[in-house]
Amino acid sequence: MSSSQFCPLSKAMEILGERWTLLLVRELVLGSTRFSQLQRGLRMMSPTMLTRRLNTLVEEGLVIKKKIPGQKGYEYFPSECCSELMPVIDHLSQWGMRWARGQMTEEDYDLDLLMLHLPRHIDVHKLVGRETIIRFNFDDVDAFPNWWLVVEGEEVDVCVHDPGKEVDVYLNTSLKTMIEIWMGDTTYRQAISDERFKALGASSLARNVENWMPVGPYAGIRPANAASL
Repeated sequence: MSSSQFCPLSKAMEILGERWTLLLVRELVLGSTRFSQLQRGLRMMSPTMLTRRLNTLVEEGLVIKKKIPGQKGYEYFPSECCSELMPVIDHLSQWGMRWARGQMTEEDYDLDLLMLHLPRHIDVHKLVGRETIIRFNFDDVDAFPNWWLVVEGEEVDVCVHDPGKEVDVYLNTSLKTMIEIWMGDTTYRQAISDERFKALGASSLARNVENWMPVGPYAGIRPANAASL
């Protein structure tokens, strides 16, 4: 995609301006390395398109492709120039929180994306013991309404099938409510007061969800129309 301009922004957009590319960069710089992880973060992107975009980024030097030792398949890592895009992703995300929120519909409530990003923000240092099992029950989800987070030390694994371990805390809510909390449109306290979010189990976890499972990194940014009120 050539713009035939010497402008540095124009040259950058020749690499980054295709649909999905910046979202793919987002997933890479946030830590997704496997093809399946990238698919979870970009569920509407076809595998063929994902492969094509990855190959382009490899050719342009933004992504390093490495064979997985002893396994089939590859892992993908951001190169230095790709990692330098993190401030760009951050500023665009802030801009989106302020100016593009009006475009959000219920079709945008992406469970896979939520359960990919949310576990990355679990504060494992505020959990007690070597292992903590957290179960989500989403009452507005038909396919795979139950999800488990298995926290062992610094590692947080996400399961859609029962791992067969004793659950420490159950989080009963809707996907819509959980995303509203994550995005800062409501709070845990308000959702609990409205009976849209219930935490059951160990009191050290159930009473202090916001301490160990904080909201999204952009939750404090108000929409521009709300900020003007």
